Amino acid sequence: MRVSFNYYPHGKRKALTMSYDDGQVYDRKLVEIFNEYGIKGTFNLNSGKFDTEPYVSRDEIKELYKGHEVAVHSLDHPYLTLIPSEELVYQIMEDRRNLESLVGYQVRGMAYPYGDYNDIVLNSLASFGIEYSRTVRSTKSFRIPNNFLEWHPTCHHDQDVIEKLKEFKSLKEWEQMPLFYVWGHSFEFERNDNWELIEEFCKMASFDETVWYATNIEIMDYINALKSLKFSADGSMVYNPSAIPVWIGVDGEPVKIDPGEKIYLK
Repeated sequence: MRVSFNYYPHGKRKALTMSYDDGQVYDRKLVEIFNEYGIKGTFNLNSGKFDTEPYVSRDEIKELYKGHEVAVHSLDHPYLTLIPSEELVYQIMEDRRNLESLVGYQVRGMAYPYGDYNDIVLNSLASFGIEYSRTVRSTKSFRIPNNFLEWHPTCHHDQDVIEKLKEFKSLKEWEQMPLFYVWGHSFEFERNDNWELIEEFCKMASFDETVWYATNIEIMDYINALKSLKFSADGSMVYNPSAIPVWIGVDGEPVKIDPGEKIYLK
């Protein structure tokens, strides 16, 4: 018997996630495009800017981003490495409190404003209830991060994203859980007058039965649940202690393990 760890939910072999920052009014059009093509996104918001031009209003947050994820981007978008420690606490925790009061769920993710962080900032996030944070350093790869608090995306949407999508779609099944992670700002499409870029991308990426379309937090939760599986010494039993189902490969076929379930593999 051969056990492998290369399946996303429902036995899918690849995953796609999107991440967009700041929460300007152009998110409305971007969300509409995502919804049309079944794409999932994470939106990193500065709640201190709500109800000012050109940002979204707090009254629309819950409905606008429904089906997607809202995450922290700090209250006012400062350089986090240039502020006192007390202000760092305030910028993260106040943004988190505001967002949670609007969306009605725990906000556990983040993107670094300006991509600015250091070891002090990174090592503080867990104490603020932040479990992942995205950088702006594009890897051009489809690798899952080693540290979710230093989550480097695949690429910005202006970095030949269509060609990168073609590469992603052509990956062989033996690749280890490839993840395509695209980031950017919705205002860039308006500024550059290239909304057709993201529409073409979403159309090409959509409704692929081999791809799991997920938010950032869904990706992180799934990978952590997969890593939390408990195996017996001889590999004949596996127990899922997490709160979500996970899939493993058994002799090349996906096998689902429900939350709290123990199964026998041989």
